[in-house]
Amino acid sequence: MRHELFVVKPIGRVESTLADRSQAPKQGDEGAPDAWLSFDPEYLDGLRDLQQGSEVLILTWLDRAGRDVLRVHPRDDDSRAMRGVFSTRSADRPNPIGLHRVEIVEVDANRLRVRNLEAIDGTPIVDVKPVLDRIGER
Repeated sequence: MRHELFVVKPIGRVESTLADRSQAPKQGDEGAPDAWLSFDPEYLDGLRDLQQGSEVLILTWLDRAGRDVLRVHPRDDDSRAMRGVFSTRSADRPNPIGLHRVEIVEVDANRLRVRNLEAIDGTPIVDVKPVLDRIGER
């Protein structure tokens, strides 16, 4: 197997009251506070069609995750059997890419306020994609 390196450049950062992993819910719909997605000014044109009320997928780089983890107790519950990390939503994994389905609550220039984001403050944003519920959308 050929191992290649990929360069992933953050396009912004999460601004949240969640300061560390111990504060974050396991999923965004489990009590995550509203958070801001703050984008670097050079990406402003890419945000132009995002609107309040829309749902989007946010991809983040979980920069404080353990990258050498291959087995975990699901939801950090030691009473549950260990599972391979790729069958879980654990942040700890070889390539710690976070996937978050959020609702846009407010659009303010190069920032989006979103609901249901469990990522912690300072987490790098890698990409934003629309939620496609029907074939043929966008």
